[in-house]
Amino acid sequence: MKVALSSKNPMLVLSILFGIFLGAGAFTFHEGEGLSYLGNEPKTCVNCHVMREHYDGWQKASHHGHATCNDCHLPSHPVGKYLVKGENGFGHSKAFTLQNFHEPIMIRPVSAQIVQDNCVRCHAGRVSEMLARQRNNDVSFTCVHCHGQVGHGPRR
Repeated sequence: MKVALSSKNPMLVLSILFGIFLGAGAFTFHEGEGLSYLGNEPKTCVNCHVMREHYDGWQKASHHGHATCNDCHLPSHPVGKYLVKGENGFGHSKAFTLQNFHEPIMIRPVSAQIVQDNCVRCHAGRVSEMLARQRNNDVSFTCVHCHGQVGHGPRR
């Protein structure tokens, strides 16, 4: 029995293309250690070479014993955490594969807001007066403006 790959058999062609796509995706996920990104281990972040300096800085910074990368850079709620992990993972994979990312890497505004929210969440007792003053005066602040070294060590 001979099966021709032609427009007469589109389901077979689509099945083969889907199989190739699925196989390439599974291979890439395996080679890229995709399962490691579902955890909370900071070493996972240095799978990308551009994060080495940030990881090394974090190991020497004041938050090393208190917070991991995910504690600062992802929402604390499990659903939000994995949604942002997925969005960031896709964006990072695309940027590094296509080599179209800013050097040095820059935090996106949405990610900077997550960091700010986590600073306030963890240090609420210490920043409550500043937050009240900010609400009354419409003066906005970011914790990293003054405390930029706590997460990744001295700035470059």
